[in-house]
Amino acid sequence: MIKVAVLDDYQNIFKEIVDIEKFKDKYNFKIFNEAFNDENEAIVALEEFEALFIMRERTPITKTLLDNLPKLKYIMTSGMRNNSIDLEVTKKRGIVVCGTEINSNPTAEITWALILGLLRNVKQEIDNMFQGYWQNTIGFELKGKRIGLIGLGKIGTQVAKIAKAFGMEVSAWSENLNLSNANDLGVLPMSKDDLLKTSDILSIHVVMGDRYKNLITQKEFQIMKKTSVLINTSRGPIVNESDLIEALQNDTIAGAGLDVFDKEPLPQDHKLRFLNNALLFPHLGYVTFENYSKFYTQMIENLDSCLKNKPIRVLT
Repeated sequence: MIKVAVLDDYQNIFKEIVDIEKFKDKYNFKIFNEAFNDENEAIVALEEFEALFIMRERTPITKTLLDNLPKLKYIMTSGMRNNSIDLEVTKKRGIVVCGTEINSNPTAEITWALILGLLRNVKQEIDNMFQGYWQNTIGFELKGKRIGLIGLGKIGTQVAKIAKAFGMEVSAWSENLNLSNANDLGVLPMSKDDLLKTSDILSIHVVMGDRYKNLITQKEFQIMKKTSVLINTSRGPIVNESDLIEALQNDTIAGAGLDVFDKEPLPQDHKLRFLNNALLFPHLGYVTFENYSKFYTQMIENLDSCLKNKPIRVLT
């Protein structure tokens, strides 16, 4: 029987999607609902397991962790990309790493929840309603505003289409912007600086990598309009967190809507939690029943295929 650790199942949904009894003669599942406090705790908890089911970058699968898990043979991750897995070490160790399909539309949808939440002061007004108040803020319309997209891939394209439906102007920049796609969507290509200068809403939709780490820093905030807002549903380190906090504290920009952070879960005493012009979601972008069903169903399929020596959806 294969011992399988299901990591970071915050909502305890694995048992709702997977009929554990069905696999009781094949897999011995142990579900971890809470994040590990540190790597040493993870090493102690996982040293007996042969397979890990992991959820995106919640628990980093580092060289140190891998070196201390001698029985580990298989890693199943949600999505077909996971920068927190040291694939060089897994390759040397002969550990098979497989991914899953993922729906991109939930992240595009949560992007608009953040945008509308910020521009219409939704959090403040919900709080006011529960306190007995009525209409304490004034919002802004989307029609006629310009949204600047950093990245025009699957998610950026969906965001652009919705922006058009709202009657917005849409511009975009990335290092490898597809001009043909931009033209088809009616999106105006721009330089990075021009995008920053002219956008009322700046929304990030690039894949995290070395070239995009600290893409937005104090320098970029100084270029942006004081009335503009930043939306990040991609990855936290794309925006320098310290510089963002300073920009929000000093009203260098009007606000930020964030679904991703440098450290997740976000510490309870983190400064971002106490800023009135920051709307924070706990990385909800991909967290839907449809996505989780796809993740866990395909993780089981992946592990079954590995045991037959015919692995599928292998990450390289």
